[in-house]
Parts: sequence; C-alpha cells; structure tokens
Amino acid sequence: MALQQESVFGQEGGGVQGDSAVHHHTVLTPKMVLSWLPKSATPAQQDSAIQAHFKPSEIRWSSRPDTLHLPGHDKGHNMMDVNLPQYYREGFFSKDSLFHPELPGGRYGVPGDPVPYSVQHDNVIVSLLLLLFVLATIAFSNTRNFVVRQTKNFFNTNREGLTEITETAVEIRFQTFLAFLNCLLLAILFYFYTLHFIGETFLLDSQYHLIAIFLGISVVYFLVKSLLYTIVNMVFFDGKKNRQWMRSFLYISSVEGALLFPLVVIWTFFNISIRNAVIYVLIVLAIVKILELFKCFLIFFRQNVVKLQIILYFCTLEIIPLLLFWGALVFTANSLKINF
Repeated sequence: MALQQESVFGQEGGGVQGDSAVHHHTVLTPKMVLSWLPKSATPAQQDSAIQAHFKPSEIRWSSRPDTLHLPGHDKGHNMMDVNLPQYYREGFFSKDSLFHPELPGGRYGVPGDPVPYSVQHDNVIVSLLLLLFVLATIAFSNTRNFVVRQTKNFFNTNREGLTEITETAVEIRFQTFLAFLNCLLLAILFYFYTLHFIGETFLLDSQYHLIAIFLGISVVYFLVKSLLYTIVNMVFFDGKKNRQWMRSFLYISSVEGALLFPLVVIWTFFNISIRNAVIYVLIVLAIVKILELFKCFLIFFRQNVVKLQIILYFCTLEIIPLLLFWGALVFTANSLKINF
C-alpha cells in the first residue's frame, strides 16, 4: 500500500502507472482513494481526489425481464395500465396502510381509559345554572317588595269582603319564571338520580335530550295539576277562593324552586353523597306539602272543618299526581336506557 501511495502521489509519470496497476488488480472504490490521503486531508482535498479518479458515466438500466409475476406469464405488467386485469392490482396487502403512505395509518400506541363523566365538568349544565342564578337575581331585585308582601300575606287569614291586592304583569311573569325554574331544577335533579341509580347510556343522540324530556314531563305535571285544581275548586268553591288558591299554589311552587336551587348547585360543584341529596329533597317536599295543606285549610276548610274531606281533597290533588309524576319519570328513564 505504501508503494501504491508513492506511485500515485509521487511523480506524474509514476501516478499514471500506479492508476493503471490498480485498475488491473482490483476495482477502484472511493474508500480506497480516501485511504491514500493523509489523515490531515481536508474535505476539499478529499473531494478533489474523488473527482480525479471517478468521472460521471452513462447510466445503463437493467434489460433483464421482471421475474416477479404470476406463474404462466412471460413478463411483469405495469400497474398503471388501465387494461390490466383487476386480480393483478388486488392482493392481501393491497389495502394495507403500510403500502399506501397516502392513507391514514390509525393511532399509534394503546388508547388510555376514557375520563369518567362528571357533572362539575359539564360545561352546559354549569353554564345553565349560572344563567339561571343571574336571571333569578335580577328578577328578585326588581320584585323584592312583591316577594316580601307575598310572604307576609301567605300566613295571614283574609277576612271576607276585603279587597284583594292583584299582581302586576311583571310580578306574574316573575312567578311564572320561578315556576319554570322549579320544573327545570326537578328535571336536573332527576337526571342526576338517573345517572346514579338507573344508567349512563341512553337511546339518545345527546344526554341533554334526556334533561329536555324530564323538563317536558315536569311542565306537563305542573300544568295538569293546576288544571285539576281549577276544575275541582270551580265545582265546590267560589271564584274568589279559587283565585286565592292559585296565587298561593304559584307562590309555593316558587318557594320549592328556591329551596331546590342550592341543592343542585352543591351537587354540581361539590359532588355530595346521593343519600344526603335524597334526604334534602324529601325534607323540601315535606315542607312544601305542609305549606299546601296549611293554605288549603285556611282557604277552603277553615269554616267547615271536615277531616275526611280535606284528606280526600289533598290526597286526590297532591299525593296521587306526585306519585304519577315520579312513575312517569322512572318509566321514561328505564325505557330510554340501553340494556347490555
């Protein structure tokens, strides 16, 4: 090797003889040429040595026939040929994403466990509660005197012949809004109950549709109950007592919504136990029914105290509709639940 280096990098005549000797004995490679240079050779010197020994030549493609074809065929076929039969193009790996970079290859790795559903992370329910709180605060600030007057008059006994104080249009809209708020809170509470006791998957496109269905049932329950009260009271009592009872019934529904709202907020943000939530709802229902029974006694049965009559009246228009309302909610939830 030392003799070859001297013959190449020595005299000019010797360099030609060394090149011819190398070509006679072995095939010249770039590695061999670079090995002749000293270790301190710069990249420019290495490039010059390579260009001195290697010249661009004509590329000669292989003329041998393609042997990767089906048995019985002489030569391979161009896959771009439109006349090519379909069985040439299709194969076991023809639709594999590894052979088609333009196709999506899917997700790499193992998918993790999905995050379980949590009410406090539900943006729709949280936004709805904040909106209801803002609207209720604004409505209460505009009708504060009306609320105070209604609360004082609720426990007072009106004498016969006294002039009644009628509500304004704003006050009626405020009571209607509180009644609708009560229906919505009942729907949300039963939705929480459904997720805990009945199931989490339903035959609906969105879980909010289930809340809308519960809201519709609550509104129907409230309207049917009001209609029954109106029909029964018009048959047995005069119109003045009927109007007085409907105002009291609307007020009690507003009180029920005001009492249920803290529970919905606490259940949403602090995730209290279902046992404490059920106890709170039962206490609120007991207070509401006691208030209705008390007002029913003052308006209709204060003068003629008949225990059996008031019990029948209260059970027919309060207890039975409440049980039917609960049964309709449970039946709807079970019907829409997906059973695996």
